[in-house]
Amino acid sequence: MPTPHILLIFLDGIGLGDDDPAINPFAVINAPTLHSLAGGRRWLRDTPRTETKRAIFIPTDAQFGVSGRPQSASGQATIFTGRNVPAEIGEHYGPKPNPPIREILQQDNLFKTLVAHNRTAALINPYPPGFFKGIESGKRIPSSYQIAVMSAGLPLLTERHYHAGEAIAPDWTGEGWREYLGYPDAPVYTPEEAGVRLAELAWQRDFTFFSTWITDEIGHRGPFEDAVKFMERFDRVMAGLLGKWLDDEGLIIITSDHGNLEVQGDRRHSENLVPTVVIGEKRHEFAENFTSLMDITPGILRVLGIS
Repeated sequence: MPTPHILLIFLDGIGLGDDDPAINPFAVINAPTLHSLAGGRRWLRDTPRTETKRAIFIPTDAQFGVSGRPQSASGQATIFTGRNVPAEIGEHYGPKPNPPIREILQQDNLFKTLVAHNRTAALINPYPPGFFKGIESGKRIPSSYQIAVMSAGLPLLTERHYHAGEAIAPDWTGEGWREYLGYPDAPVYTPEEAGVRLAELAWQRDFTFFSTWITDEIGHRGPFEDAVKFMERFDRVMAGLLGKWLDDEGLIIITSDHGNLEVQGDRRHSENLVPTVVIGEKRHEFAENFTSLMDITPGILRVLGIS
């Protein structure tokens, strides 16, 4: 059987919160595709580990026995190294990685391991010229996952890749490239079209990573209506993706680094569990003994046959 293609979709800052329609968008969103992945249930605190004919929904530990509110830099570093980074550095830390986290990522991470085993991998988010200028000037610190990608010698994609259809914008549709970044001719997709494009891009390599920070930003700033709108857009993306996806040839993983969006009105991260969803025939192999974000990288390597 050929090695499966793996697509990891990272939604920054979504957790499993209370069934409270006053503060939790997940308590009210119209998201039939997302709910189907959890056996018809909403993604809430009391939603248990659930298996359907196509997916496994897993409430996932993002705290790792370290007190305090999980943060982006240490959480993302844990995802891409399989190490308990907060325990190693003595705290949850973020949003951008400090020197100890950067050192851990430089030592080894999922992308470096894949490249070392001659596997193909990519982060398919595009970045505008200002992003690269900020890094070159030292005014911008890359995120943990960006450091992981760059440390493996892999490129970060540009506006050229986005125009060529080789990248997916963090808002899925690309409207932000026109409205906020000043690219009036940037491609714009429906959410369903973006989902189909995700599948097409994932078939091109062994491991494909997509990240959106918008969920975390709305979690910090609101408003509630934007949170509902964005998650309902993601539901439509997943409808397009799942309609195109071949379960016997690939694995989709959806996860997050910490809670935030599910507690509107509190600008801080939450200590809630986060959702992990695994879709495809290899889901049981990936999800074996899966309980925390430390299990993401080991699971991916196991499915790809890398010890």
